[in-house]
Amino acid sequence: MNSRLPDLVLEPMVRNALAEDLGTYGDITTRTVIPGDTQYKARINAREAGVVSGMQIARIAFHLMDASLKLETLIDDGEPCKPGDVLMTIEGSAASILSAERVALNFAGRLTGIASLTAQYVELTKGTDARVTCTRKTTPGLRIVEKQAVLHGGGFNHRFSLSDAIMIKDNHIAAAGGIAPALAAVKAKASHMMRVEIEVDRLDQLAEVLKIGGADVVLLDNMSCDQMREAVAMNDGSVVLEASGNITLTRIAEVAATGVSYISSGALTHSAGCIDLGLDF
Repeated sequence: MNSRLPDLVLEPMVRNALAEDLGTYGDITTRTVIPGDTQYKARINAREAGVVSGMQIARIAFHLMDASLKLETLIDDGEPCKPGDVLMTIEGSAASILSAERVALNFAGRLTGIASLTAQYVELTKGTDARVTCTRKTTPGLRIVEKQAVLHGGGFNHRFSLSDAIMIKDNHIAAAGGIAPALAAVKAKASHMMRVEIEVDRLDQLAEVLKIGGADVVLLDNMSCDQMREAVAMNDGSVVLEASGNITLTRIAEVAATGVSYISSGALTHSAGCIDLGLDF
């Protein structure tokens, strides 16, 4: 999926990562061992199968280190890879390549892991209308690129921040004094441009929401598949239904088959492993 962001949005994050890695005195190993005029051609290789993400960021990392480096992306973000595939070639100063290597691979390995896990979830929902979405359970400071990786894997994004939409969760309901007061407050105070989602974990709560109105989306939290099927029947298309909670690879196909429109999983970002990528001269 094409979800490229402007480089200027990503550059500050990559610049900070490079500054963190270079420390106070820069890459002293490379500066000591490698003659400054040494030129080389390197490759980023996939050592596992997956769906690629982070090539745009890798390119930014190498070019922030040295704008004269010549880069060619052979397998771009959102495309599948297999072991042995060359994702990118980098040609120019060996010192520059080595100094940017770890930051580029840290981003690309992590994000390719997220895209690859997302693609597994999406594959298991084929034949249904359910869309797989991520959550705000992201690494602090990396949300924008982790959510971008979900798009590369064929998934969709939920809220980016607390300011994107009104999402009334169980603690909001408890603090507001119940579902009715919470929805009444939204009706009284919220902009007409703002979408509203409310979380329920029982079918009687869903019935109350449907009776009161005022919600665009209802999140079915930690419900069984039998409960979800009943919720879909009760709803009869009135609002958008989203399933969440304990969404695993072994369960998602059954959840998608219940008829819910969205399935959100924090695991896409908080539990994805890194795909093994290597840079070789």
